[in-house]
Formats: sequence, C-alpha cells, structure tokens
Amino acid sequence: MILNILADKPHAVCFPSPAQGHIKSMIKLAKLLHYKGFHITFVNTEFNHRRLLESRGADAMNGLPDFRFESIPDGLPPSNENATQDVAALCEAAMKNLLAPFNELLDKLNDSASSNAPPVTCIVSDGFMPVAIDAAEMRRIPIALFFTISACSFMGFKQFQALQEKGLVPLKGMSKEKNTIF
Repeated sequence: MILNILADKPHAVCFPSPAQGHIKSMIKLAKLLHYKGFHITFVNTEFNHRRLLESRGADAMNGLPDFRFESIPDGLPPSNENATQDVAALCEAAMKNLLAPFNELLDKLNDSASSNAPPVTCIVSDGFMPVAIDAAEMRRIPIALFFTISACSFMGFKQFQALQEKGLVPLKGMSKEKNTIF
C-alpha cells in the first residue's frame, strides 16, 4: 500500500544555481510544491550543503520523509566555508562538472531498489543551470525553469547583446570604475 501511495505522488527535483539568493528562492518554491503534495528532492552543491548545515545546525536537514536534501560535488577545490566562492570559477565549474554527478543522482533517485522515493516526475531548475536541461532531455523528464532574479534583471540579461550591438553599452562618458556591467 505504501508503494502505491509513493507511485502516485509527483516527485520534483529542485536544482538551484549554487548562489545564496538562488538557493533561498528555490527553497521557497520547493516548500510550496511540497505543500501541494509533491515529494521534493532539493539538490545543492556539497559546498552549499555544508554551509546550510553549519548555519542551521546538524538537524536542519532532518524532518519530513518526502522532503529531502541531496548534494553533488561542484568540481572546485576545497575553499573557506565562510567565504563566498568565486562567481566566475563557480559558473565555469557548473557548466563543466555538474552534469555527471546530477545524472548519477537522478539514476539513484529512480532506482526503486535503493530509493524510498517515487520516481522523478519533473525537474525544477534554476534558469541559469543548463546542465539540468541536458539531464532532463537525456531522460525525457519534464523540466520547468525558474528564474530567481527579478524581471528587470532577466530582461537586462536577455537584451544585453542587442544593447551592445546598438552601442548603448558599455555606457559612454563614464570612468571605467563606474562603467562595470555584470
């Protein structure tokens, strides 16, 4: 009977970009999905998983059996737990190193012999995590992209190339120190 209940419950794997603001927003969405009846697997990098445990205590990840946390390596060398990881290095490492461990995790979650969770029915990924799109396509799992940034920031990213081609950025007449666009 328990297996039938698990089989009928949707299972969302939530995969944020490994940065604090992205993680906090994705956790909020994961909690909403859980409230609506989803089994949730929340995936962090090992670095961010350790930081969450350190900030919230060793029992912070314990609780509901249908809301669990998993971690995968980011491929970066160990760094100071109290410091922010280098953003450029983290982005590059995410593109190069996260697909294989994420695929291994999906395999583990879908292995009925080793997992006490229902099969993965969808992936909810940060829009800045293209490896999740690749993994979803390989497995034919539906994916939803969640952009944790503001609409204004999203449109800035989306239109940046067009603004550059029109010569509107970089801004003219400003010193180099004030003319930084991320």
